[in-house]
This record gives sequence, structure tokens and C-alpha cells, in this order.
Amino acid sequence: MHTYKSYKGFLWLVFIAITLTLTSFRFMANSTTVEKTILEEKTYLNQEVKSVYKSFAELDAIAEMYRKGEADLNTFRSALSKARNQYKRIEFYLAFHFPEFVKNHINGAPLLHLELENALSIVEPEGLQVLDELAYADESTDNKQNIYEVSKKLFNSMYAFQAKNAILNVEDDSEIETLRLQLVRIFSMGVTGFDTPGSLNGLPESKASLQGMQDYFTKAYSKTKETEAFNEVNNLFKGAVEYLDKNQSFEDFDRLEFLKQYIDPLYKSLKTFKSKNTATRLTYVTSWNADSESLFAADFLNPYAFTLLKKEEDSEALKSLGKKLFYDTAISGNGKVSCATCHQPSKGFTDGLPKSMSIVEGKTVLRNSPTLLNAVFADRYFYDLRAYTLEQQAEHVIFNPHEFNTGYSTILQKIEDDKEYQNSFKKVFGKKAEISRANFAKALASYVLSLQSFNSEFDKYARGETKSIPDGVKRGFNLFAGKANCATCHFTPTFSGLVSPMYTENESEILGVLTDNKKQPYQLDDDMGRIANDINTEKAWIYSRSFKTTTVRNVALTAPYFHNGAYKTLEDVIDFYNNGGGAGLGLSVSNQTLSDEPLNLTDEEKKDLISFMEYLTDNTAGEKQMKKKL
Repeated sequence: MHTYKSYKGFLWLVFIAITLTLTSFRFMANSTTVEKTILEEKTYLNQEVKSVYKSFAELDAIAEMYRKGEADLNTFRSALSKARNQYKRIEFYLAFHFPEFVKNHINGAPLLHLELENALSIVEPEGLQVLDELAYADESTDNKQNIYEVSKKLFNSMYAFQAKNAILNVEDDSEIETLRLQLVRIFSMGVTGFDTPGSLNGLPESKASLQGMQDYFTKAYSKTKETEAFNEVNNLFKGAVEYLDKNQSFEDFDRLEFLKQYIDPLYKSLKTFKSKNTATRLTYVTSWNADSESLFAADFLNPYAFTLLKKEEDSEALKSLGKKLFYDTAISGNGKVSCATCHQPSKGFTDGLPKSMSIVEGKTVLRNSPTLLNAVFADRYFYDLRAYTLEQQAEHVIFNPHEFNTGYSTILQKIEDDKEYQNSFKKVFGKKAEISRANFAKALASYVLSLQSFNSEFDKYARGETKSIPDGVKRGFNLFAGKANCATCHFTPTFSGLVSPMYTENESEILGVLTDNKKQPYQLDDDMGRIANDINTEKAWIYSRSFKTTTVRNVALTAPYFHNGAYKTLEDVIDFYNNGGGAGLGLSVSNQTLSDEPLNLTDEEKKDLISFMEYLTDNTAGEKQMKKKL
């Protein structure tokens, strides 16, 4: 006989079963909806890729006609522009998910490079940038065969890629991050002319890119179209496209206004839609910080992406220990020099000399002392790029007979004999931790990593923290990122050769630097640079006289300039670039990567450039150290 309680219990079990069933159906329905949405997005993106392929096929056909004399140069240029714009619509996705393919075959820089499998085998560049340079060169009519061959390679590469339907196999939820990184690419490479070295069509291509991004965004996030956040992003996309429509002159384009009115607000607003758990995945492919809200934010890049030191290992105590080591002369071979000897806080962590003094009396080291401000933001160190980590960089100084002229065993013994150091190491690493080479390197890296400089008056204005800057500074920035071509090698926001938008690779350039820029006849400096960095895989002629592109931040404090310190003033440096480097001065410079064409800057434009660069001064780290000494 069933009791009331058992009957009630039975009803409760039935209720739970029905609820679970309904929930299961609802979950399955939601899962199906999500899968359908993702498939629709992938189908759309795949169709965009097919459109790129078609435009490349047309370009290939017209290139062949041009070679045969059946089409003129303007017809080819028109087809190239169409193909480039079609690619730009989907670049945000392709460049993020297929970076090596894009770099090697679609839109890499038009520079000779080494083949990975055989490091000493030099590979000719290919892709859209190469075609842009060829089609707009003075001798373009003599380049018909080359144009045809590069166009054919481009077509074949895209044919193979689209045939695989590779996009349909991408398993990733970081599409908002790809859009935000594309904004960085547009500002640092598009409107600066980096992507269009011949035509300077960077503005219309940036427009095409923004339109492609907007089309994708409105499709991918259509379910949020009634929200304020969606409308804000959509309106910013529209405004940016309209701004590019109205302002089409490359030299007159106000890049700073474009940044403040559209790029930076879009960058911040899109963060609202940022996918979850993305930061961890991005850590492996970029040093960019997805949590930053401005291209000029102090936390735009993650410094720990460049060091062996991990964020969770770092601390104020570790930095303090590293600082003590940095200023301690006792750890050098002769007990008279410290890191600060060549990297003085008052001089932006340089020493003001053409070449730093050697530990050997009466001699100098090989090169000029570079600033340590923002030095951490690099994947290679020294002018010749011979060190791969910040920690390895310190090792070169320690063992160099002209610098510290000592070894780790000697340094560690000195530290072990010092009670103050013993206590400091125990405090940081624990009582049982060894005073080891690794811990020494961590401490020094922690201090150098802390020497960051992203709070100049220009940064504050770019972030909207101050309302105005001098007109000359604004003009100077627009020249830097436009007519003067500076930003095509000194990428924002580090203004160094750390290549945007992934910020994982340093460029080196061949400029044809002179031994003495005031003495004629001019002579090339005899320092061979990267080819002589003792890395066997880089002993190739394309690296002869190639040097790391250093930052222009804090240049008001870091004279003299270049690896040999031969240029005493910023005026000297700008004149050198304005004349087209060593080759522009009539010297024979093998594989000069700087254009030998004059920039034709006026005296007023040169002054504006200097005003801008001086406005990038932020020696907060050095000033703090100087105050403590007082």
C-alpha cells in the first residue's frame, strides 16, 4: 500500500526527470544555434577568401597580358589595387590565423631573407608588397617579367590555400582580438605606407580593411545589434571609413586625429566583446596585451613575453635586489665599473659618449651605449642582435674583456661573501635557495624590465589625458608617420624596430652609416654589424652592415646617435635620412634597406620632426634614481 509520502516522492522524481529533459533539449538547441552561428561566420570568411582568390586570378591574367604587351601599366596597377583591397578586407583574419603563410607568400615585406630550412640560402621576397614596389618603380616597364613571375606565385599560393578550405578548420574564438590587432596594423603599417612602398595607397587600403572588419563584426554579432555597445562600435567603423573618404592625401592626412577620433576608441570599444580565456592563448603568439585599452597605454605590451623571468616570480624585493646589482661596481672584474657606468640614469640610461669606455684603460668598446629605457621590449639585443634574451644580454657584458671582464663564478663568490647580499637573496628566494647564476640573472632582469617609458607628454595626449599639444609636435608626428617614412621602421608605440602588430620580432636595417658625417669624402663605417655577430646562421651578405632599429623614445637624452655615435645631433640624423642614407650620398652600399631617394623635407618640417621626438621624452625611471642620490 503506497503512502502519501511515497506518492509525493514519485511526483517529485517525475518533475525532476521532465525538467532535466527540457533542460537537455534547451542546451542542445542552444548548442545547435551556436554551432550554426559559427558555421555561418566561417562560411562568410571562406567566401571572402574565395573572393581574394578570384581577384588574384584576374591579377595573374592581366600580369601575363602586360608581359606580352596586351595590357598597359595602368591596367595592371588597377588590377593590383583591386586585389590588394580585396585581401585587406580579410587580412585581420588571415594574418592572425595563418601568419607564416601571409608573411612568406601574400603580404610580407619586400626584403631578401633567409630560408629557414637552410639558413644561408637567400630567398627572394614575394607577394603584394613586392608587386606594389615593382609596379610603381621608375623602371616598372623593365620589370614586366618579374611582375609576371611574382603575380603567378601569388596566384598559385592563394589557389592552394583556398582549395584546402583552411578557414573552415580553424578552431578558435579570438576573432575580436583579430579585429583589435588589425586596428594596430592599420595605424602602424597601413596609414604609414609600410604596406604600400611604391603606390602609397595605404589610405584607401585602410578603408577597405575597416569595411571588411565592419562587415564581419555586424554578421558575427548581429544578435547584439540592439545594444549600445554594438551601435557604438558600428558607428565608429562608419566614422573611420567616412574620415578616410574625406581625407585622401597621404602627406596631408592627420594620423593623430584619426587615432584619437576612431582607431583608439574602436580599440577600446571592441574590448567589450573580447572572448573569454583569450589572453592565455595569445601569450604564445604575441607580446600584445589584450587587456590594454589604448595603443599608447603603458600596459599595451607584456614585458614578461621577452624575458625568462615570469610575472609571478617578479616582485619589488627582486627588483630592489637587481637594482643593487646594477649599481654595484664590485661585481666587475676591476671593481671600478657597474652597469650604470655605461647606462647613466641622468642620460636616459646611456653615457653620452660616441663609444663607451672600455675597462681596459685608454680604449673604448665596439659601439655606442643604447638606452635601457624600454630595452626589455625586444626579441634580440645589442646592435648586431647577437643576444636572444635580456638575461643573455647581461652574460655578454659580464664575459666581454672590454666590459666587465669577469665570470659568473667570480661574481657569485663575491655575492656569497657579502652578508647584505646573502640576506637579500634569502629574502627574495627563500632561506634554502642558492645564490645562483639563474637567480642573479632574474634579479638583474627584474630591474632592467622596470625601466619602462610610456608616459611622455605625447603618450598622455594620445591617451586623452591632456587636451592639447603644440602644433609643431602634431605636425612632427604626422611627418614621422607619413612623408618622412620614419614609422615604417620605427613602429608605434615603441617607436623601435619591434614589428607590429604582434611585436615578437626585431628588424635590423642597412642604412649606410658614415664614419664621420662632417668629413668629405664620405666613408662608410667599417663595422659589419649583424653578419659578424658570431651566429653562424646569420653569416649572410644580406646582413652586412645591418644594425638593430633602436627606439626614438627619449632621443633628446641619448645623443650621440647610431651604433658608432658619429652623429652628434638630431639635425645630423634627420639630414642623413633626408639625403637617402649612405647610398643617397653616392656611396656603394650593398643591399641598403633604406630608400636612397631624398625625402625633400623642408627646414620647417625637420624642426617639427625634432619637436615630436623630443615630446617622447619620459625618463621617470632615471629621475627617481637621481632623486634618491640627492
